[in-house]
Amino acid sequence: MFRALSSTTVRWRPLEGEGLEHLTIQPVNEADGAVIRAESVLIGDRNGSPYGVSYRIDCDAGWRVISFSIKTTDGRTVDLRSDGRGHWRTPDGTPLPQFDSCIDIDLAGTPFTNTLPIRRLGLVRQSGTARLKMLYVPFDSFEPAVDGQHYTCLEDGRLYRYEADDRSFTADLPVDEDGLVIDYPTLFQRLSLETI
Repeated sequence: MFRALSSTTVRWRPLEGEGLEHLTIQPVNEADGAVIRAESVLIGDRNGSPYGVSYRIDCDAGWRVISFSIKTTDGRTVDLRSDGRGHWRTPDGTPLPQFDSCIDIDLAGTPFTNTLPIRRLGLVRQSGTARLKMLYVPFDSFEPAVDGQHYTCLEDGRLYRYEADDRSFTADLPVDEDGLVIDYPTLFQRLSLETI
């Protein structure tokens, strides 16, 4: 349904306020088993608070997150590891049972993390709706929390519906041949690298 991953760079801008994200995703070969790496830098504004952030997400071949780290320009960090089956820990090995069953992550300031469940689940129209628990990191407090989200395939390999568990927000997300969001209605717009 999606093409095999090669090195890809994309940019998005928020539709409200100012900001920009520059992301590169590529295959890697790491000792910890990571085979997909996404690295990004972004600036923006969340709830009236400006931020500058860099993040790295490593996934296994099945698009299960095995580690991620976020660093802000004001010195805050979030750095967590996973076994890919929904068990999280700190880099020193301390278990984080409050995030049990969260296989995917959601970083508030980027449309990239929508790609993770879309690629991992391989949803098609006949799949119905997947109800997920996400490890969510908001870009105002940077305090991880659990968030319920639903994903439904509307058009195989091309269009997916995201819905908040409490039904407070719904968006239909067109994706490209890599499963990367093209435009995120009301939140983000993909930019052409040729016109920047």
